[in-house]
Amino acid sequence: MSVLTGKVGIVTAAGSGMGRAGAIRFARAGATVAVVSLEEEETRETLALVEAAGGQGLALAGDLGDESFAREIVDVTVEEFGKLDFLWNHVGYPGPAAVEDIDIGAFDRTVDLNLRTVMVTTSRAIPHLRKSTDGNVLFTSSSSGLTGSPWSPVYSMAKFGVVGLMRALAKKYGPEGLRFNAVCPGVMDTPMLRVFVARPDDERARGADAEELSRKAAEAIPLRRLGQPEEVANAALFLLSEDASFITGVALPVDGGTVA
Repeated sequence: MSVLTGKVGIVTAAGSGMGRAGAIRFARAGATVAVVSLEEEETRETLALVEAAGGQGLALAGDLGDESFAREIVDVTVEEFGKLDFLWNHVGYPGPAAVEDIDIGAFDRTVDLNLRTVMVTTSRAIPHLRKSTDGNVLFTSSSSGLTGSPWSPVYSMAKFGVVGLMRALAKKYGPEGLRFNAVCPGVMDTPMLRVFVARPDDERARGADAEELSRKAAEAIPLRRLGQPEEVANAALFLLSEDASFITGVALPVDGGTVA
């Protein structure tokens, strides 16, 4: 029997990269997966890949910065499949690189997408997760949420907040049997990496293209390569599975040794 057979879950930011890889991996492990992303076409593409992997699911497209949509993804999933066993709050946003003359609108968007929206969705999910035999919430933080990044102070702030929220919820709801953990990716070979390294207010981006900056980032990793989305998906699958039944409150680096 596959490790997630019979389980129903939600994966946010599943339109590409790690979220998409996770949705496919969970489907192969037997789960039914509601995939959530901003762009409808990407969301439907991920659902098609979930179905091709032998799973079933639901495509939900919308902006998780909209509080009503952040709640709706839980309501629609439970209405469609009758229950909820896990939630992967994978949504994220790189935000501004600058601190001086910071764009407050970009700051607010960073906090909303990395932190506020995961609180909203998790709050909606908890009553349903209580009914599961192994109710689970997984968050995506970052290696920058474990050690401060001089290149992304606002992102680091938000991702530290994600780890703090996860640990607090692990203690609060542990007595009820619910588990809360986080994966903390390092520099990963995803579309978001190219956005991250080429932000116009990042001094490193001046005079260099995104691919060159990505190559330089890989050279700074102890394993000397970029991580692959599937490697984060494998870590996520473990934490969501009953193989990790005594693991809660953990922020697991998947970063090639960066935080070491």
